[in-house]
Amino acid sequence: MPLAILLSATDLSALLCSRICHDLISPIGAINNAIELYDEGIANEDALQLIRTSGVSASDRLQFMRIAFGEVSKKNTEINTSDVRNVARQYMSNEKTKLSWNGPDLLLPKKEVKLLLNLILLADASIPRGGHIDLTLQQKNQYSNFRIVCTGTMLLVPPKFMELYGGTFPEESIDVHSIQFYYTLWLAEITKMPLQITITRQEITFCAR
Repeated sequence: MPLAILLSATDLSALLCSRICHDLISPIGAINNAIELYDEGIANEDALQLIRTSGVSASDRLQFMRIAFGEVSKKNTEINTSDVRNVARQYMSNEKTKLSWNGPDLLLPKKEVKLLLNLILLADASIPRGGHIDLTLQQKNQYSNFRIVCTGTMLLVPPKFMELYGGTFPEESIDVHSIQFYYTLWLAEITKMPLQITITRQEITFCAR
């Protein structure tokens, strides 16, 4: 279903930049706090460990978002999913949800890869208390097929996403908290991989093909 709202390129870029900053505030803030503790001579070893773990978390997030939201390379029009799988696993290692990645290594168009990573973010947001994401990636006759199944103690597709998915104007304007939902649906449109959602009491399934 076509998006009911169409953001300008400037607004889309600005909101995605804000989303990236929002996701990096936590690990970078933790590093800053740890440095202050270290400078004061308080819990030096704990402070150093916090710097290490927060630095890794920030790096994992940046690598993931570079592919999901940014431009990897203007020279290459395709990305190997083996690299994407490693980046996704590293990113999810910092989350409450576990990721299983199934499927062969493929060369996919960059925007399809972006859609795949954004579907992982959407799936993670749909299991707010943590759980499991089972991703299956296939390609037949050069057509890609993504299937992501979410399970957990609490299943809830974000309401703002469902408003956008339903083709209605959201009650509130798109902001830093909902721009990723819009971007996911925008990617599904331009890749011509419409998104289908199945919700049961046991699981939520996102399919794009």
